[in-house]
Amino acid sequence: MRRLGQLWFCMVVLALSAASCGGSQTSSIAYAAQDATASADPTAIRPFEVAVPEPVLADLRERLRGTRYPDEIPGSDWDYGTNLAYLQELVGYWADEFDWRAQERQINGFDHFKTVIDGLDIHFIHQRSPVADATPLLISHGWPGSFLEFMKVIGPLTDPVAHGGSARDAFHLVVPSIPGFGFSDKPRGRGYGPAQMGDIFAKLMERLGYERYGVQGGDWGSVITTRIAAEHPDRVIGLHLNLIGAGPPPGVEDPEAGVPARELERMRERDAFWAPERGYFAIQATKPQTLGYALNDSPAGLAAWIIDKVHVLCDCPGGHEEKFTKDELLANITLYWVTGTPTSAARIYYESGRGQGDVLERYIDVPTAAALFPKEIFLPPRKWAEARYNIVQWTEMPRGGHFAALEEPELYIEDVRKFFGSGG
Repeated sequence: MRRLGQLWFCMVVLALSAASCGGSQTSSIAYAAQDATASADPTAIRPFEVAVPEPVLADLRERLRGTRYPDEIPGSDWDYGTNLAYLQELVGYWADEFDWRAQERQINGFDHFKTVIDGLDIHFIHQRSPVADATPLLISHGWPGSFLEFMKVIGPLTDPVAHGGSARDAFHLVVPSIPGFGFSDKPRGRGYGPAQMGDIFAKLMERLGYERYGVQGGDWGSVITTRIAAEHPDRVIGLHLNLIGAGPPPGVEDPEAGVPARELERMRERDAFWAPERGYFAIQATKPQTLGYALNDSPAGLAAWIIDKVHVLCDCPGGHEEKFTKDELLANITLYWVTGTPTSAARIYYESGRGQGDVLERYIDVPTAAALFPKEIFLPPRKWAEARYNIVQWTEMPRGGHFAALEEPELYIEDVRKFFGSGG
């Protein structure tokens, strides 16, 4: 069983760590803030507004209405992947009822910007708190998510008083789109993975004038923020993770010795659950370009690919729509579609194990909080986590899965406030 845990750790954390162990029309969209200013002054921080051209949305609806669905084994439900009846329902709603313009209005209710760092135009929300001395905090998303995962938590974190909280819990938030995702540029060369992304985000915080700040992340965001903490311990006041990558401590004869049986059982249960769900990982880590042709050409195919993971990764015994509305799901999927980023986003898996540095082998001295949601991909024993990180807060959540901020925003907010409010 220890070997199973080690194999799974190597597979997951290979991608979830900063170290080794439609078509041309959408890709050329000229959004409101993508103008000559970026060339004139690459270091400028430019206001950005989301405004998808109407022809892109019309093309999307036409493609959805022309979807050619596959057959399905009768009664198979979700056993073979995304359920046919559910996808037909979702695609029908997407084509005829989903209102992207309403989503744009909500998105543009936050303060969006762009700036060029290391040759890439980086999109980010920079939502400053009305509390002048609020704690600066960078939050990073992962796949198949986006900055939209944090729509429910931005208000309470930046303006806690308006949401029944205390001014001492206020944050100045920076929420970037990972390069290759959303409205950030796509990397144009080989070898661009979490290490480089972490370096860009650290430079972004410096450009914004934040000398000391916290970092928070899940999924790829946990990798990227771990990189920032490892490289900039003089600047990072605390690292908060809702996915923590920690395998058996190296050089230990019996890494399970002294680990509570309950924690070992929990880890093995997640290993067993996740074993048949790793196909997407293997494909994106080896052949992202091949997959990309399908995802970038078929919005229904893109939806099926993403929804399968949402269905599996959430703590939703009654189905994922008990936690996520169709509009929330489709806003995220539409973002991938209109920006033409399914392929560039998938490449993070390919690049993650190739020349990404030595963070996995280094101890992270920055004070670290681990928020363990019970249906997360990987739940390491605390002893293993403490061999990698300076764990000062360990929270075992009563419920929740992979998309913590969107799925369980109250629990997420409470844990972030508790950690940084106590000084990290």
